[in-house]
Amino acid sequence: MSSALRKEYLAALGLETWTLRGPATAALEPVAAPVTESAPVAAAAPHAAAPREAGHDWPQLRERVAACTRCGLSATRTQTVFGVGNSLAEWLVVGEAPGAEEDRQGEPFVGRAGQLLNAMLRAIGLKREQVYIANVLKCRPPQNRDPVAAETMECLPYLDRQIALLRPKIMLVVGRIAAQNLLRTDAKLGTLRQQVHSFGPSGVPLVVTYHPAYLLRSPAEKRKAWEDLKFAREVFARG
Repeated sequence: MSSALRKEYLAALGLETWTLRGPATAALEPVAAPVTESAPVAAAAPHAAAPREAGHDWPQLRERVAACTRCGLSATRTQTVFGVGNSLAEWLVVGEAPGAEEDRQGEPFVGRAGQLLNAMLRAIGLKREQVYIANVLKCRPPQNRDPVAAETMECLPYLDRQIALLRPKIMLVVGRIAAQNLLRTDAKLGTLRQQVHSFGPSGVPLVVTYHPAYLLRSPAEKRKAWEDLKFAREVFARG
């Protein structure tokens, strides 16, 4: 990636400059310094198997989500938001739930938050088309309220099956609600950042950062998000 293009992407993140700590020739390389072995590792308890979703392929799973009436959100949604992206992607990005624009378009992370997420991905050398993007919930909670436990419990088997089909090499989880639900914790997002969590029976590496919508409201946190993105890229590079 050219330095001019990188500057453009970092500017979209609200970061005017990026000081390189290595040799000047490293500016063209997407991989930053290795993650130290002292980085904390936290393990997430795997979700219980969901027989009603096991064995379904992508088209079958999409149909089940579209027809879902397992919780009250089915009565207030415009449409379900299944997920979007490359079904062979190595990166899985997971958010909390659809917002108003996502509910209208049927696609996760559109609008201003989606544009910022695209810029965040481009800053680490990824196009939106190269990753898979999904939410914990497939329906929008009214007025974008936080999901209740029963809604999350009914919807998580769909995401679990998406992960099983995708078999990603890394999960980038954005936002407190998504992180707490996937890691089965009530810890604050700040304490979950900069750690390599292990998700599910296959132990998928999971990295947590801020939700793009939060970054739009709190631009001062964008530099922390950039550190998280570099951290995730380093974790992925280690395989």
